[in-house]
Amino acid sequence: MSTEENKALVNAFWKVVYEDRDYERVADFFNAKARYEDVPVPEGPGIGPQGIVKRLRHGHESVEAFDHEIHRMIAEADTVMTEHTETWRFHTGEVIPLPFLSVHVIRNGKFDLWRDYSNLATVISGAPAWWLEHAATGKPEDFIS
Repeated sequence: MSTEENKALVNAFWKVVYEDRDYERVADFFNAKARYEDVPVPEGPGIGPQGIVKRLRHGHESVEAFDHEIHRMIAEADTVMTEHTETWRFHTGEVIPLPFLSVHVIRNGKFDLWRDYSNLATVISGAPAWWLEHAATGKPEDFIS
């Protein structure tokens, strides 16, 4: 795939995650042995399409709404990097703007690796206690398909 096709794939992925919130379609973007690593988070990676979906759902499903803004996206060969901000909106009124740098490595038209870099302290200081308690229940073995 060209770098432009790779960027289009990542843009389509962001739409499915943040606008559609269609977690079953998220799985379609990943190769069988793909990994999702939320680098600052200790729960471990999501492995395989369904493991990645479980990992994403664990953090996202209890968030009422997301705003997603892409600041810049660069691509070279099989890698796309996105600087973006997710704004998390909780039903209890908390709002967290969370800057990210995401790296996607693409093989055969799907993601082999998705790695997120963010500041965990931003989430911890802004999220409601009930969400933090829920997030802490994740175990590495829960996120392997």
